[in-house]
Amino acid sequence: MKTLTSWRAGIATDPGLQRPTNEDRVYVDDDAGVFLVVDGLGGHAAGERAAETAVHTIAEHLAASDRPVADRVRFAIAAANNRIYELAQTNQEWSGMACVLTLAVAHDDKVTFGHVGDSRLYLVWNGTVRKLTSDHSPVGEREDQGELTEQEAMLHPRRHEIFRDVGSRPREAGDEHFIETRSLPFRPDAALLLCSDGLSDALTSVEISTVIEHYDGDAERIALELVDAANEASGKDNVSVVFVAGPDFLGVGSKAMVDARSRHAITRTRRRSRLRRLLVSRLPWLIIGILLGMLLWACFGKYLPAGPWSGPLAGHAAIRGGIFGFMRL
Repeated sequence: MKTLTSWRAGIATDPGLQRPTNEDRVYVDDDAGVFLVVDGLGGHAAGERAAETAVHTIAEHLAASDRPVADRVRFAIAAANNRIYELAQTNQEWSGMACVLTLAVAHDDKVTFGHVGDSRLYLVWNGTVRKLTSDHSPVGEREDQGELTEQEAMLHPRRHEIFRDVGSRPREAGDEHFIETRSLPFRPDAALLLCSDGLSDALTSVEISTVIEHYDGDAERIALELVDAANEASGKDNVSVVFVAGPDFLGVGSKAMVDARSRHAITRTRRRSRLRRLLVSRLPWLIIGILLGMLLWACFGKYLPAGPWSGPLAGHAAIRGGIFGFMRL
């Protein structure tokens, strides 16, 4: 499968400051352009088991299939769903285990994603961070519809309720209202951010953008800084990040971008200085040329033959002649 070259992907995952275990899992295959964040549900060891099962099953099915990318994404997630459900039937402690996840596959200068639950995929481009996925939760749905602000949704007591998951019951790849999928062009000067709700519940999109703005080529550093920022702001939940930068992406606050803007500003200043010097040096000659043209008309205009050049037109012609003389200097 053809993908954009020179992906720079960084991953980070942490249990947070209040959870004894980490039920999140992340997966990256740069060569195949596969990026995945999974948030396990179920408590005890069940959430971890569900997340690990999803990662292994999805990676296996993506590699083995030659279907169109959107179909591969749907079938891989459906296979993970059914495998988790089957495992849950074999062990009472795993009963009800499930997960939510966001999967992105880069191909042919595009990205196709599959999404279930309240993990997220963001597009970072031109200094903005835009959420591409919908939150499959009552609060997330109200936020997406504009009924709640981002801050109100983050603080809502029902924030962690979801109405879609992977693994709680058998599913087919084509089941309606199961997997959200979409394909869109992906520019080489853009970046992707996949994250669990441990990040999006702790940091606003503006705060996320502030960290990413300083990206200067080290994707791993950005992923770690996002996790650290989430722990500083909250630390209540597991937090996981996959940050994927296109080959031409630079943060607007990065040193490289600042240097580029500085060089551009110097170039513009030099151009303005040259233009200013040109105007200052030639302005007196322009004035002299116009005055000379007016003087010539006053002295000799009466000797011009009658016709289209007589009267005031002679003066205009003389002035134009003076200006023309100036421009030829």
